[in-house]
Amino acid sequence: MSATTPSPRLPRVRASELVGRGWLNTGGADVTLADLRGKIVVLDFWTFCCVNCLHVLDELRELEEAHRDEVVIVGVHSPKFVHEADPVALAAAVDRYEVRHPVLDDPDLVTWSAYTARAWPTLVVIDPEGYVVAHMAGEGHASTLEILVRELVEEHTAKGTLHRGSGPYVPAEPTPGTLRFPAAVIALESGNLLVADAGHHSLAELAADGETLVRRIGSGERGLADGGPDAAAFSEPNGLCLVPEGLREQVGYDVLVADTVNHALRGVRLADGHVTTVAGTGEQLMVGGAENVVPESAAPDATPALRHRLTSPWDVVWSERLGAFLVAMAGNHSLWTFDPVAGTVEQVAGTQNEGLLDGPLAQAWFAQPSGLSVAPDGSVWLADAETSALRRVDVADDRSATITSLVGQGLFDFGHRDGPAAQALLQHPLGVAALPDGSVLVTDTYNGALRRYDPATDEVTTLVGDLAEPSDALVQVDGDEVRVVVVESTAHRLTRVALPASLAGQVLDSGAHRTQRPVTEVPPGDIRLDVIFTPATGQKYDDRFGPSTQLTVSSTPPELLLDGAGRDLPLVRTLRINPEIAEGVLHVTAQAASCDADPAVEYPACHLAQQDWGVPVRVVAGTPEVLTLPLRG
Repeated sequence: MSATTPSPRLPRVRASELVGRGWLNTGGADVTLADLRGKIVVLDFWTFCCVNCLHVLDELRELEEAHRDEVVIVGVHSPKFVHEADPVALAAAVDRYEVRHPVLDDPDLVTWSAYTARAWPTLVVIDPEGYVVAHMAGEGHASTLEILVRELVEEHTAKGTLHRGSGPYVPAEPTPGTLRFPAAVIALESGNLLVADAGHHSLAELAADGETLVRRIGSGERGLADGGPDAAAFSEPNGLCLVPEGLREQVGYDVLVADTVNHALRGVRLADGHVTTVAGTGEQLMVGGAENVVPESAAPDATPALRHRLTSPWDVVWSERLGAFLVAMAGNHSLWTFDPVAGTVEQVAGTQNEGLLDGPLAQAWFAQPSGLSVAPDGSVWLADAETSALRRVDVADDRSATITSLVGQGLFDFGHRDGPAAQALLQHPLGVAALPDGSVLVTDTYNGALRRYDPATDEVTTLVGDLAEPSDALVQVDGDEVRVVVVESTAHRLTRVALPASLAGQVLDSGAHRTQRPVTEVPPGDIRLDVIFTPATGQKYDDRFGPSTQLTVSSTPPELLLDGAGRDLPLVRTLRINPEIAEGVLHVTAQAASCDADPAVEYPACHLAQQDWGVPVRVVAGTPEVLTLPLRG
C-alpha cells in the first residue's frame, strides 16, 4: 500500500436507524439518520464504566472541534453493568465527562446489535449519503479518523452531498456546587480534608466539617499547567496520597496526585499550593508505541519519569515495602511504581491483557485497577473495577510480589451478594480503605454501597447502602469509634458514616448478574477465528524485526475450548468448541504492528494496534464455522 492510497472502505451498506430509549444533549428532541443526512456521522459505542471508552471521548474532542460544521458525533451508550442502564446515572456520566454531542440511550443494545458491535469502544463512520464506510474497535484511532474525515469532506464536497452547519447538539445545564463529581479524599495534618474535585478539574481543601471551602488548588479549567494554585490546571484528578514526611523536603511537595486524564502524576506543595508535574508527558501511552519514551537527548533536563508516557493513573499509595509509590494504571490494566527521589517510573504488574488472573505480578491480568489502600501488615488492597473484584498485593522481603483475588468472578459477572467471599459479588468498585483490624472497606460504586471484607472469616457484608456512586472512603479512628468519610460522587458531597464497634454488617443478596450482550452462535467442533487487520492509511505491516502480529485466546469457562487456547503469532486460528458446554465467553486479544509504507521516510512512524474482545457464545449445531473480528490500525 502506498502512502497516498485512500483508506480501505467497507462495502457500501446502508446505515441502520438509531433506536433506543431516548436522547441526551438534544434539548429533548429525537434524532434520526434523516436528520443527519449530509453530515459525516461518527457513532461512538461506549459505556461509562470503561476507561478505554473515556480515552475515546478525549480523542474525539479535537476532531469534534476541528470539524464541527461537517461532522456529527453521536454517542451510543450501550451499558455493560446494570447500574449503567439507569437513565439518571447515564445523565450524570454525560455531565461528568463533558460529553458535547448527542447521546443515544441504548439500554437494550438494539443499535449496538444493528451495527454488530462486539467491543467497548467501537466507532462506526457513516458518510453524508447514509452509508457505513468504516468500523473500528478499540481506541487510538484519532489519526485514522482525521484522515478518513478529510477524504470524505473532499469527496462529498465535490459531489455536492456534504451540508455544512451546526448539528443537533444542545448543551445541558452545568452542575452547581462546591464539589462536582468528587473522586477521592485524604486527611491533612491540619485536620482539613483535601478532595480530588474531578468535575472542577482541581483540588478542593475543605475544613474538618467536610463542607466549608478553605481554598482551591487549580484554575478549574481542564488542562495541564504547573504553577501556583490559580495558574495550575488538572484534568479529572482522581487519587491522592500524602508523601511520607521524611521525603517531603527532598522532593519538594507534600501530596502526590493521580491526574487521570492528563496521564500524569502531579506534586502539590501545601504551603503555597504550588503544583509540579513529576511523571508523565501529558500524552497517553499507547501499546507498543515508539514515542512512549522521549529520548534523553530530546529532553536532557527531564527526569526519566517526565520522559515516559502514562495512561490514566487512577490512584496512588506509598508502599514502605516497595520503597516507592504504587500507581493503579487503569488505562492499560497494570500497576506501576514511581520513585520520587530517583525520578523513575516502571511497570511492575500486568501483561496489559484485560481480565482476572492471579499469580506473580508480572504475569497477572487486571481490568481497570482503580482504588488502592495499604493494609496494617504492609500488603496493598486493590479495587479492580471492570472485574468487580477485590484483590490483594503481597510484597515479600525481597520485593517480589504476588496478586490474589478475594472477591470477583471475572469481566462479565457482578451483583450485590454478601456471605462467603468465593460466592460474594460486587459491581464496579472504585475504592478501598484498610481498617485497623485487618479488614477492608470497599466502596462498591455501582451498587451504591459500603461493603466490608474480613480476612478472619473470609466473608463479605454490607455496612451502608443507598449511597450515590461512592468512589472513595477515608477511615478515621477516634478511640473505639471508627468513622468513615465517604465520597458520594454523583451527589457531589462527602458523607460521614459512624461504624459500629464490632464492624458487623448486614448479609444481603440482591442477586447475580451477567453482562447482557448479543450472543454469537458457534458450532460444536472446529471453527476458524479470523482477525482481519487493516493498517491505517499510508501504513503497512511492520515485519522489519520479526512477526508483526500476535493472537491470544482463552475462554470462560476454560472447558469451552478443547483446542486453540493460548498465544501464537498468526491472526487466524482453528478453535475446537466443546459440544458438552452450552454457552460461555471467548476472550480474544489481537495485536498487529504497522509503520509508514513510504520507503523514502528515514524514520517511519510505527504503531501497535491491540484490541480485546469478550465474545459471548452459544453452542448450536449447524451455525457458521467462521468467527471474524476486525482490527484497525
